[in-house]
Amino acid sequence: MNSGNMHRLLIASAVLFAASYSVAQAGPCAADIDAMQGRVDARLDAIAAAGRTAPQSVSADRSAQPTPRSIAAAEERLGELNQHLIRNIRRAMTRARAANAGGNERRCEKELARVQRALGP
Repeated sequence: MNSGNMHRLLIASAVLFAASYSVAQAGPCAADIDAMQGRVDARLDAIAAAGRTAPQSVSADRSAQPTPRSIAAAEERLGELNQHLIRNIRRAMTRARAANAGGNERRCEKELARVQRALGP
């Protein structure tokens, strides 16, 4: 794997981590949340794998760890990730997890449907 592919994979992983910062608790749609998170992860992995590369930053040369926000910003500058879209997916997943934790299956499913629409076919 060349450094460009490794960089894209690192970016996707950090974005995924940011998108999944809230852990789903057992509830009526926990399995659906897990399945949707898998779809989100797969979609972001595909974007990262197909994307362009960019030069490594000076801070990366100093072994500074990237933040999810800095990685998402780099992807957005490359035109590969839409920050607004990622933010909406992250928020909908957070709301789905909260609804699930509260036992509100209808709300959970509604939020997961939002994520699906944002991801596309």
